Amino acid sequence: MYLEIVSPEATLFSSEVDSVTVPGVHGEFEMLKNHAPIVSVLKEGTIKINTHSQSHLVFDELHGSVTPHNDDKNVLTIKINSGTLEMKDNKVIILAD
Repeated sequence: MYLEIVSPEATLFSSEVDSVTVPGVHGEFEMLKNHAPIVSVLKEGTIKINTHSQSHLVFDELHGSVTPHNDDKNVLTIKINSGTLEMKDNKVIILAD
């Protein structure tokens, strides 16, 4: 599935991914390929992106830093303050603050 994470300032992430886990208002949830269409509001937390083609980074948009980690080379994490998510036809778009 394709994931795009956009902030008011820039596109933070845009790539094919295996899965994405997001901080929903009523709890964390994960989406895989062929997930049912969904629109959701996101709260402050961490978006976890599973991908086989990226090394593990923590991108802290709140503090403007990028820190490499060696824990899991197939996971990217991005901290957000809030946001909105839409998934349809194997494309996830997250508008993040």
